Amino acid sequence: MITTDQLKDVRDRTAALNKYLDIDRKLIQVEEEQLRTQAPGFWEDTQKAEAQMRKIKDLQKWIDGYKEVETLSGELEIAMDFYKDELVTEAEIDAAYRKAIAAIEALELKNMLRQESDQMDCILKINSGAGGTESQDWASMLMRMYMRYAETNGYKVTIADLQEGDEAGIKSVTMNIEGSFAYGYLKGENGVHRLVRVSPYNAQGKRMTSFASVFAAPLVDDSIEVNIDPARISWDTFRSGGAGGQNVNKVESGVRLRYQYKDPYTSEEEEILIENTETRDQPHNRENALRHLRSILYNKELQHRMEEQAKVEAGKKKIEWGSQIRSYVFDDRRVKDHRTNYQTSDVGGVMDGKIDGFIKAYLMEFSGTGN
Repeated sequence: MITTDQLKDVRDRTAALNKYLDIDRKLIQVEEEQLRTQAPGFWEDTQKAEAQMRKIKDLQKWIDGYKEVETLSGELEIAMDFYKDELVTEAEIDAAYRKAIAAIEALELKNMLRQESDQMDCILKINSGAGGTESQDWASMLMRMYMRYAETNGYKVTIADLQEGDEAGIKSVTMNIEGSFAYGYLKGENGVHRLVRVSPYNAQGKRMTSFASVFAAPLVDDSIEVNIDPARISWDTFRSGGAGGQNVNKVESGVRLRYQYKDPYTSEEEEILIENTETRDQPHNRENALRHLRSILYNKELQHRMEEQAKVEAGKKKIEWGSQIRSYVFDDRRVKDHRTNYQTSDVGGVMDGKIDGFIKAYLMEFSGTGN
């Protein structure tokens, strides 16, 4: 049975969310933005019209999220009153409290995602490390983990490119994860993920350590301006492998984009390589590859801004992109994030996509660092 202090906490956090989210102003904004959609010729510029509709939808999501919190908070108060009259049980009170707290925490977490990029879809790329079959199997396990996470959260997953492993698992995969705040939630997955387990591929039954890297970037749309120098692009085509019938073996539908990138801040040069086998249509795959290039270039600019912000906020902990971020130790039943020290013994749950605890810990520690 919850206490009066717990009920007060729900009331206070609900009121605080109303203030932080500025719900009254958002309600006025939605009305104003909806009026703009009624202007003559609104749909003549489709791209502009769709951007306007997205703006309204994004505002409405915050309002709907707060209304849910307000409703559940109100239901908890009513339940407490009914309990005094013995009309509800303690179990029903506790259930109402759990629902209210879950909604509050979810909205508080989303409120940490204030950057333009946080609301975008996400490109997630996983590469197996050195170690052959063991590392390739680990990369496929991570792929399944993120797919399960996406499925649980109602996100759409599309495989843009998949390189199968030599004997098992995968060498690499690029996934598009589409849904509200997908990048905001998954941006903290950037880095090296380390697995320690007794390997099923080792005849001596020894404990093996494997690594795989995860790269997350915001999946940009046409509303984001990114400068690409066409002179720095070159293309190759190839026959897509894997299942798909005779067409896969006969038609060079797969595309490989090479971009000679020069960092505008350091003048360092590197080649960005993107492969896309998402469809059997080569022109469509070219469009997808270009979209991924735009996302990578946008992300590079984003990381530069983060580094500059980190210099300004010297007292805050800096995030080391690309470093080892998390260890999954199967035998000891432990998964630990080395940046936040958050850990859990629910290894099976984590591998089934239950990574919300890691995401929340990351955002709570780093949401103020400008990333």
